[in-house]
Amino acid sequence: MTVRLRAHHLLCLLTYVGKGYSPAFIANYDAIAERLSRGEDILLVSGPDDICAPLLGEPDPHCLRDSAAGRDRQARDDVQALLARPIRDGIRLDLDAVILMRLRQAFSTGHVREACAGCEWSRLCGAVASGGYRDTRLQRPVDGQSRPILAMVC
Repeated sequence: MTVRLRAHHLLCLLTYVGKGYSPAFIANYDAIAERLSRGEDILLVSGPDDICAPLLGEPDPHCLRDSAAGRDRQARDDVQALLARPIRDGIRLDLDAVILMRLRQAFSTGHVREACAGCEWSRLCGAVASGGYRDTRLQRPVDGQSRPILAMVC
C-alpha cells in the first residue's frame, strides 16, 4: 500500500513522538508511522492526506486553511532543494533510512524548517530534534539491502 502525504507532513513525521490533537488523530498517526517504518512508499498529494483524515469531520479543520497550503509549498521547496530531486504532487517516494537521516540532519540544522514557522508544534519538534530524535515513531533501520535513495514514479 501507499501512504498519501502532503508535503509539510514529510517534515512533521521526522519528529513525531505520539502527541497530537486527539486520541483518534494519534492512533491514526501511529499507524501511518508504523506503515512507513515497514517500508511503504509515499504518494505526495495536494491538500488533506492520510494524517489529516481524523480531523476532516471537525468544523473548520486547520488542514483546509491557507496556512497549511503555505506550509506545503515551503516544505516542497526545501525538501526538493535538499534532495536535488523533484518534489511535487503525484510523485511517489521511498523514505528510506538514508533519506530519513538526511532530512533529520537538515531539520536539526534549520535547513528545512521554514515551513514550521508559526506552527504550534514547533517547540516540541525542536526539542525532539535537539534530543537526537529519541522516541520518534518513524524508524527506518539500515538493512544492508540495495535500495534506491529516492524511488520516484510519476
